Amino acid sequence: MTVSNQQASPHTQADQWVSSVRAQFPILQQKIHGHALDYLDTAATSQKPKRVIAADPEFYSTINAGVHRGTHELAVRSTLAFEQARRRIAHLVNADAREGHEEIVFTQGATSALNLLATSFGNASLDAQHHTGSEAEKRFALGPGDEIVVSMAEHHSVLLSFQELARRTGATLKWFNVSKDGRILSDTADSVITPHTKVVAITDVSNVTGAITNVKPIITRAHEVGALVVLDLCQAVPHLPIDVKALDCDFAAWSGHKMYGPTGIGFLYGKRELLDALPPAQFGGEMVNLAWLDQPAQYMDPPYRFEAGTQPVAQAIGAGIAAQWMESLGLKAIAEHEHQITTELLKLAGVPGVRILGPLDAVQRVGTVSFEVDGVHPHDVGQFLDAQGIAIRTGHHCAQPIHRHFGVFASNRASAGVYTSVDDVDRLIDAVAQIRPYFLGTRN
Repeated sequence: MTVSNQQASPHTQADQWVSSVRAQFPILQQKIHGHALDYLDTAATSQKPKRVIAADPEFYSTINAGVHRGTHELAVRSTLAFEQARRRIAHLVNADAREGHEEIVFTQGATSALNLLATSFGNASLDAQHHTGSEAEKRFALGPGDEIVVSMAEHHSVLLSFQELARRTGATLKWFNVSKDGRILSDTADSVITPHTKVVAITDVSNVTGAITNVKPIITRAHEVGALVVLDLCQAVPHLPIDVKALDCDFAAWSGHKMYGPTGIGFLYGKRELLDALPPAQFGGEMVNLAWLDQPAQYMDPPYRFEAGTQPVAQAIGAGIAAQWMESLGLKAIAEHEHQITTELLKLAGVPGVRILGPLDAVQRVGTVSFEVDGVHPHDVGQFLDAQGIAIRTGHHCAQPIHRHFGVFASNRASAGVYTSVDDVDRLIDAVAQIRPYFLGTRN
């Protein structure tokens, strides 16, 4: 039997899959400092496939217009494309996209979505204080004696948004601690979340350790005491099949640029009944039905109530195409590929002088691996690798508390995407093994 007629091994099939994916990313075809680009910084921002890149000039060349505003043909086409993108994003995470029941709000990014929530909760708190809000929005109001719960593993976008909300309202900020290897201790939910807890804001996947949070006991406990749950899905949506209905979270936020879409676009998911009651956070054009000089305005229904001003139309359309592209690859296939790459990345632990900050096995984690090289500053590590065409992230990754947990201020982070190959990881490991001998004269 000839080789061409033999069935490909799983390893060969995986190589073929990632090769076909990589071919769709023009940026990966270049050389950096004379070396093929080895991009391992997807947790910071993902690269974009041709289909997403092409969406931007196509929009501006064919249907550019203000959405929901004009009656001319370009405005109609632009609006249809914008709302189609909303449906595509909703489908990616199993949110409702039916007209009049939409559960996806377009924002400028995940940080914007989280700040929108914190600001809206703050506005509801002010309304409750002055007896001016609706009965329904009282659910979002906070004050002295109430609790907001986060975790030690949070990105600053979660931590600071809700820390500031606690400061402004007089609520108490509490947090989940993490295990030695950085996993959020969700089994302590019964003690951390109390009848005084009003909001729990927590990451589904850590951007430092790559650990997947066991959110089920946290969400169950939060709902037992009537608290609202906000999930940070930034590091989850690009890597795992996500079903917001199955998760039963109340709100969730994630960004377009980490899921192979454009920058400048993010998403807030909210259960429809909660979005209906939530007061707006920003005010201006297109979010109001009726405005007067002598009485309060009448605001539009969600999601438009939360999309004041000129919407990021081109970015939303590009993100919708990215969502469709991810589904065309298969969300299960993406997760299986990244599980393999995670296993390979964890071999960094075998390099002398390297310590991984996070779980040392590939169970319940994604391909985001932070590490330190003993005796070598992360910035030196990053520059050494960059000289060989290898792009990683160095710094505290906007998550300082969990770095303190590991006893460091900063780390190196290698993070995978759909285009990451085993060869990419092998190059990284070989290069990391050279760092201590180069800087310290230490033999491995």
